[in-house]
Amino acid sequence: MNIVVLAGGLSPERDVSLSTGTMVTNALRKKGHNAILVDLFFGIEKLPNPIEQAFAVSGMLPPFSVPEAEPNLDDVRRARKSGFSEQIGNGVLELCRAADLAFLALHGGVGENGSLQSFFDLCGIKHTGSPSIGCALAMDKAVSKSLLRSEGVLTADWAVARKGIPFDTAHFPIPCVVKPNSGGSSIGVVIVKEREALAPAIEAGFALEDELIMEEYIHGMELSAGILGSSEECVALPLIEIVPKHGFYDYQHKYQSGWTDEIVPARISPELTQKVQSLAIQAYRALKLGVYARIDFLLTAEGEAYCLEANTLPGMTPTSLLPQEAAHYGLDYPALCEEIVNLSLKRYELA
Repeated sequence: MNIVVLAGGLSPERDVSLSTGTMVTNALRKKGHNAILVDLFFGIEKLPNPIEQAFAVSGMLPPFSVPEAEPNLDDVRRARKSGFSEQIGNGVLELCRAADLAFLALHGGVGENGSLQSFFDLCGIKHTGSPSIGCALAMDKAVSKSLLRSEGVLTADWAVARKGIPFDTAHFPIPCVVKPNSGGSSIGVVIVKEREALAPAIEAGFALEDELIMEEYIHGMELSAGILGSSEECVALPLIEIVPKHGFYDYQHKYQSGWTDEIVPARISPELTQKVQSLAIQAYRALKLGVYARIDFLLTAEGEAYCLEANTLPGMTPTSLLPQEAAHYGLDYPALCEEIVNLSLKRYELA
């Protein structure tokens, strides 16, 4: 098949996305597909004529390593030769229309919050991953936590802080976690251990987003559960245990090799494993997800599993969790990418 792998974009997670996109493109080529990597924001300067020539590719792309710090998006905007008011670059729409499928290797921003999915649906472009409504529900942490709690999935107590509206920092429980309401890759996440640090953490958070989640701090083992399949017929992959070597599982620990120990299967009992996997599937269905996702949890010493969030386009970099879980399940990286393609196409066949 002719496949456009969309990566990059204008999200703070664009470097992670480029790493994911590079690996996915190479994996799909190994599976015999004509896969091309396209940056959502930069697009392509000149489209070939006929456009199908864009898919006449061979060989493998060089790997893309994620830098230690997230990119400066103002610098990214300035690097584009054309105007940068639009988030979709030149030729992207034409290439996706000419392809059999758009593989979304995007993380964060319009690529993961349902906006691009909705636009592609209107344009008749087939894409991988969850439907737009699932992406939108999962991306908004306040909304997703409310839905999860209504479905009986435990999640930490929280409040929403909104820019321009005073937040009562004097009475919110400490320690707590401050994080962007729609962010990812732990960008902007701060663990506040002293009350005097809460107001500065909120102020710093508002530099990233206008809404922040103020969340009860839960101490526990960090686990992740990958899910594959439709909402009705899905399977939970083996759980992976996440053990950062310093501090918490932040941006550097997620994408720098050697910074975190990732243990699969997680070192917990079969009963607890089944419990967390069942909760992950319950969350997957509550948020109307499909094809694949990753659901993150904290497991306390008392055996309570608190759902942190759902990732509708989880990382597929060399250090990412979902590929490690899939490998233990019996799907190597190319096979995982092929399964995502097949499950995505099946969703359109059933529509």
